[in-house]
Amino acid sequence: MLDVIEHKLAKLSGQLLEKVPKGPDLQGHAAVLLALTEEPDPQVILTLRARHLSTHSGEVSLPGGRWDETDPSLEFTALRETEEEIGLPAGQIRLLGPLWSRSTRWQVQVTPWVGVISPDVNLTPNPGELDAIFRVPLSFFLADPRIRTDRVTIDQRAVYLPAYLYRGYEIWGFTAGVLTEFLVKVLDAPIGRRDDVPLRALN
Repeated sequence: MLDVIEHKLAKLSGQLLEKVPKGPDLQGHAAVLLALTEEPDPQVILTLRARHLSTHSGEVSLPGGRWDETDPSLEFTALRETEEEIGLPAGQIRLLGPLWSRSTRWQVQVTPWVGVISPDVNLTPNPGELDAIFRVPLSFFLADPRIRTDRVTIDQRAVYLPAYLYRGYEIWGFTAGVLTEFLVKVLDAPIGRRDDVPLRALN
């Protein structure tokens, strides 16, 4: 599966790189890493944000965070935040390139980056930010075993996002949106609207 992902991202790299926000001031921007393990059924690295945090506490997310004025680029932001959160140095990531930037419900513009890592890499959660690190096979998301669909309004338009439950971890919202867009646009996954699961409307 990784060879298909690499081939597709290589074809898209030019247009995706052109759209990555750049400039000396990237306030209001953030970057995350979609890290895939190098194995036949790649696993996605996900984190559970610490319950004591003031925002997004107890939510599942991709490693990453907001741009800092000392960051020269959003690629750097993704790698720096990943090392800070899960102890994964940039030297252990084979970066494949960016994905499509997405706005959150809180008007933060986030650029995901895709990277490949060894399945044997040692990851350690930063206790100040995370309660756990876990892995989910891409095949799980490709099967689309959603528990519901969330309808959110982003940039004044309705967006429908699947929500999943994996070994007690609820994967929804922005994180589910990044994963779904990646699967649909890179792996041609047939993930769309479904009427056989509950619909939840979020403000």
